[in-house]
This record gives sequence, structure tokens and C-alpha cells, in this order.
Amino acid sequence: MDHFLTMRSFVEVVKRGSYTEAARTLGTSRALVSRHILDLEHRLKIRLLNRTTRSITLTEGGQQYFDFCDRVLQEIKENEDQISGKNRAPEGTLAVIAPKWLANYEVADAATSFSIEYPDIILKLSLGGMAPNAYDFVDRGYDVALHTRQIPDSLIRVKKITDIEFALCASPDYIADHPTIETPDDLTTHKGLVQVNDAVWRLESSDGESVKVRMPAAFTSNTYVVLHKAAVKGLGVAVLPMPLASEDLENGKLVRVLPSYSIETRPLFAAFAPGAGTPVKVKLFVDYLTRWFKHGPL
Repeated sequence: MDHFLTMRSFVEVVKRGSYTEAARTLGTSRALVSRHILDLEHRLKIRLLNRTTRSITLTEGGQQYFDFCDRVLQEIKENEDQISGKNRAPEGTLAVIAPKWLANYEVADAATSFSIEYPDIILKLSLGGMAPNAYDFVDRGYDVALHTRQIPDSLIRVKKITDIEFALCASPDYIADHPTIETPDDLTTHKGLVQVNDAVWRLESSDGESVKVRMPAAFTSNTYVVLHKAAVKGLGVAVLPMPLASEDLENGKLVRVLPSYSIETRPLFAAFAPGAGTPVKVKLFVDYLTRWFKHGPL
């Protein structure tokens, strides 16, 4: 039996969560898809899937084999596209979603330069409206989503773009009107301006000591743009990305809190849909962002 055909059947069953849906996608019968899975399990001498009347889940060995199959099939597709010339003229719409505050970062400049270099790709960059579930962007019609937190869904492809620096900040008025903050423990008596996905702050002292602080939230938001404005207005203490805070730290509207401690950097990830054969326009954009943040404007 064709090895790659059985691998593709297995990958589609996992992604669709159904033998029937996998067969429909592949344009074949459910019985043949089932036979493909049994053939793989017989050849590998392991069970790949746990089957119940309601769900299909991967075994530990099945997860390892799925990752392998998905990667191999993707590489085959990409190489075939290159040989056939499909990669020579990328075009079409590329929909990207990112948090609002990244507009203050180099993402907007990188996106503009990308559009200049690839004029046949129509870039649609949406800022804000990020869903709580990191993988919902696929169902909403986006090709790429930019995140600063880990994405646990193993079926979503993720590539690290760069690291972003953060700072612990407050306004001078807030600092003057409230008790002195000398240690991380002092923070727990202050008003925290907390990002809903970042309730625990991780600080590191100059000698490498790591400290976790769970801040009492006096004000919360799902975007750093709002927390930045709240900090400038003196509502409390916030952990802010440096692309947002740097200008106000320079002009004195914000000051650093516990300057002898640093806030851990956060990775900027590009997430894109699973599947064998990442669209060329997606790969080009993700690779372009990676080079931009590594080497500067291209």
C-alpha cells in the first residue's frame, strides 16, 4: 500500500477528528481510510489512535508519528511547489491579526516594507480583536496571528520572531502619593494594572534571583494600550512592553519601578494554520518578519 497515502489519511483523520470527514477531504471512502490507519498500526506495531464512539485521540506514539507525518508531507508539498514554479509569483490576500500595541512596534513598518517588496500580495493587517483562544484566528479567516504568549495547541504552527522587552512602570504622581516600593513584596500592597493573560509578574534581580508576584488587580484590560494609558494617568503600577512605554519613560510621564529588577522578555510568535504545505505567501511573510527583527529594515 502507498506509504505516503496512508500517512496522509492518518494526518487528515487527526486534523478532522473523524474518519468520515477525512474520507470526504481525501475524496475516498471511510472504509479505505480505516484500512490505511490499520495498515500503519500493523507496520509500526503500535496503536496510533484511541477510538471511542464520540472522539478520536492520539496515543503518545500517535502524537510523535503525527508530528513526523505532518512535517514530511509539508516538506514534500513545498518542494513540489518550488519545482513546479508555483512559488515564483506569490499573490493573493494575506490576512494578519495582531494586538493593538504592536502598531507602536516595528510590525507596522515591516508589514509596509513587505507589501512594497511583494506588490502582488494584498496584505490585510488587523490590529486588536484578538480572541482568548490563540487558535481561533483560523476560523475567523486570518492566515497569520501575532502573539506574545505561548500557544499550547499542538496543531497550530508557531515560529518565534523575536523577543520583546518589558518594564515595570508607574507615573511620578502615583509614586509620590503611595508607599515606597523597595522590594517585590511591596508590590502586593499597591494597585496593579493587570493584563488579563498576565496576572503573575516575573521579576529578576541584578544578581539573578527570580521572583514571582501575583498582583492584586485594581484595573484590568486585555490590551496593553489601555494599561499604558491607565499607568500614565496614575491609576497604578503596570508591566508594559517597551515599544509602548519607552517614549513616556524618556519624557518623564512614567518612571521605572524597582529599577534594580528586570522583567522577563516575552517572545513574539507568528502562528499560522496547520496542514501539509504552508501557503507561500504565509511563509514569505513569516520569514520576512524574522529577518526584519534580526537584521533591521531590509
